[in-house]
Amino acid sequence: MDFDDTLDATGLLCPLPVLKARKRLGGMSSGAVLKVVADDPAAIIDVPHFCTEAGHDLLDQAEADGAQTYLIRKG
Repeated sequence: MDFDDTLDATGLLCPLPVLKARKRLGGMSSGAVLKVVADDPAAIIDVPHFCTEAGHDLLDQAEADGAQTYLIRKG
C-alpha cells in the first residue's frame, strides 16, 4: 500500500510512538497516509486506540521482525 510519510518510532516507549505520530499527522493533509514503525509492545493497543479517538483510519496493522507497522490515514 502507498503512503505519504514514514515515522520510525523503534526504540521509543509508550507514549512516545503515539505522541510523535500525532505531531507528524498534524502537519499532513487530510487523507494522507502515515506509515508508523514501532517496537514497543504497548503500541499494539495504543496506536489503534489513538486512531479511534483522533478520528483517523487505521488502514493496516502488521508485525514482522520484532516490529509493528501501522498505516494511518489522517481523518
